[in-house]
Amino acid sequence: MAFTIKVEGLTELISKMDKAPKNAEKVAAKALYEGAGVMADAVSQAVQGIATEPFKYASRGKTRKPSPEEKALVASAKHGVAKFRKNGMSVNTSVGFQNAGYGQIGNKTKPIPLIANAINSGTSFMQKQPFIRKAFSQKKGAAEAAIEAGILKYEDELEIG
Repeated sequence: MAFTIKVEGLTELISKMDKAPKNAEKVAAKALYEGAGVMADAVSQAVQGIATEPFKYASRGKTRKPSPEEKALVASAKHGVAKFRKNGMSVNTSVGFQNAGYGQIGNKTKPIPLIANAINSGTSFMQKQPFIRKAFSQKKGAAEAAIEAGILKYEDELEIG
């Protein structure tokens, strides 16, 4: 006895499966943006915690804290989520001051990323205050949760089912 099976919608299913990788990339990018936003907010908050003291030149191997003007310049700088870079199946971005530009301190124009890095990493004349690293380590879990929530939020765009 022969049996016949008729399948309907197989072409549509194959079409959806072909779209899945591209749609998954879009969903991943949107979810990553959600997590990166959490990190950008954390950096903004961390800048406020930078300890300052009035400017003075560091002498004889001593270091100084950043001046209130340097902190204000970093705090007012444009910072946030960089443009996404796609590499095969991965999507990457960064959060920070890479494209923050320049600012005036006194009568000198200085690159804002250089000042932020000097405060964060320290120099031979400036005390280290790792505000960016602290922000990242404190908000890592929240950023991961935001990414996972973003995947759930945008999963209907996968169009697989």
